[in-house]
Amino acid sequence: MAFTEHEYRYEERGGTAVSSRELGIDEHIVIKTLVMEDERKQPLIVLMHGDREVSTKNLARQADRKTVTPCAPDAAQKHTGYLVGGTSPFGTRKTMPVFLERTIAELERIFINGGRRGFLIALAPADLIRVLSPTLVDVSM
Repeated sequence: MAFTEHEYRYEERGGTAVSSRELGIDEHIVIKTLVMEDERKQPLIVLMHGDREVSTKNLARQADRKTVTPCAPDAAQKHTGYLVGGTSPFGTRKTMPVFLERTIAELERIFINGGRRGFLIALAPADLIRVLSPTLVDVSM
């Protein structure tokens, strides 16, 4: 998979607003890796535009779950092996279903966490889809 590496100065709780500012890119193409869990405490990953939020109600419906809620930081770290703020959808400790906001697939290039705080990789969404085989959903708000 072809990608480029991009380091930036990480700020606690800064999120995609900081990474996009530091790298001089549109926050819309910075993709958040969100770890959530269903009603049975089973984890799942949601990939969302940095400037959008996830409708957990719509996600639950489209993922055929009763409910979906964000994981607590310690649970997210346990499931992924990554510190919150450095969570990548690649190489997670547990295999989890991945859900991708459909409009991300339409972008030419995206920036997503490479596995540590202050480190993003840029790649074509088609490569991410080929490697992760996510379920496409419409859950942004």
